[in-house]
Formats: sequence, C-alpha cells, structure tokens
Amino acid sequence: MPNTIIVGASSGIGRSLARELAGEYDLGLAARRTDRLTAVGEDVGGAHVARIDVTADDARERFDDLVDSMGGVDLVVVSSGVGRHNPGLEWADERDTVDVNARGFTAIATAAVERFERSGGGHLVGISSVAAEIGSPTMPAYSASKAYVSRYLEGLRYRSDDDVVVTDVRPGYVDTPMSPETDRFWECSPETAARGIVRAIAKEKEVAYVPRRWWLVSKLLAVLPDRYRANLG
Repeated sequence: MPNTIIVGASSGIGRSLARELAGEYDLGLAARRTDRLTAVGEDVGGAHVARIDVTADDARERFDDLVDSMGGVDLVVVSSGVGRHNPGLEWADERDTVDVNARGFTAIATAAVERFERSGGGHLVGISSVAAEIGSPTMPAYSASKAYVSRYLEGLRYRSDDDVVVTDVRPGYVDTPMSPETDRFWECSPETAARGIVRAIAKEKEVAYVPRRWWLVSKLLAVLPDRYRANLG
C-alpha cells in the first residue's frame, strides 16, 4: 500500500481528504493540533500522527522524521492554510497568513520534493485557491499568498522530471472553519472538495479546480474589468 502524508489534516479539507484516502494509502497526518489529529486518525482506522507547525524552524525536520517512521512517502498533500477577513490590514493577521500560506507551504513542499528526487519519484499536491487569481481588498494576504502557492507549484513542476508529479488544486468556496459565516454562492462541503481532489490525484492533473465549475469562473475573472473585480473580495 502506498504512503501519503497530509499536512493540515486536523480540520477542513485535510480531514475530509484523510477520510477519502483511508484504505487506499497508509496515512501520515500532520498539523499543529495533535488532539484533533489523533481523533482523525482513529476516525480513519489508524494513521501515523505527527505534530508539525509549518511555520516553526523544525518543520522540515519533523516532516522528515514522519517520512522515516513510515518508511518513505509516495504522495504529499500540503493542505495547511489560514485565511482571515482583514479589511483593516491588521499586521498580525497579514503576517500570520503569509507565514503559514507562503513560508510554511514552501518549507514542506521543498522537503517533499527533495524526498521524491532522492527516492525516484512521488506526487506533490498543494492546495491553492481560486482566490489566487484575483486580488482581494478585504483579504489581500490570503489571495496573494495563494497566488504564491500556485506559482511556486508551477516552478516545481517545470524543474522536475516526469517522476515527480505536481498538482495545483484551486478550490472555490468551501465550508471550513476559516470561511466567513455568510452565505456563499456555490459553496461546497469539505467532503465534496476532497472527492474532487482525489479525482485530480488519480488523473495526475497539473491544475485542478474544485468543484470543476470554478474553472469557468476563473476564465470569467481573467477578462472581467477592474471596476468589477474590485468588488468581488
């Protein structure tokens, strides 16, 4: 059975993805909140559990320790992320968003690719967002950091050979703890998002919109005049 590590598995998309992949993979689950991770591990019938704070200096070391404890890894999903409604540009919120979504993502993504290149191959999946394609006036760090994730994954794809697969997943609105408590057009459940990600993994997609209808939204965003784009965040 192949091995997969989901970083950010304690809630939201990561937790639902663990449930979807259980039985097909030997699971390694990582996040900051080990109590929730343990519960997720029990829910899926058992998993390797490790506390990893992606913003900590030892994040890469802890990731490597988890890989070693599993005897290797074939699939890594970086699902950790934060998003905060921040129209006042509070520095603490902007700083934390960039730390987790950009710096933390890079720490794990590079560690995963290094492992894959040493072992002869693997599949890296990063969770970006449709928000990466348009600047948000109320969540500027979130949209910018997700754009960073998409471009970084693109760069990793260009530098890797065919043995290392890189997938950029761009969900639309998903009902997770970090979502604002407002009605969202086309909002889907974490379970629906997870099923879409599983399909993208199976097909080794380069870029996947979850649900797939957000591909059309992305094309509309690309041609929408600025006076309308500015009102979407």
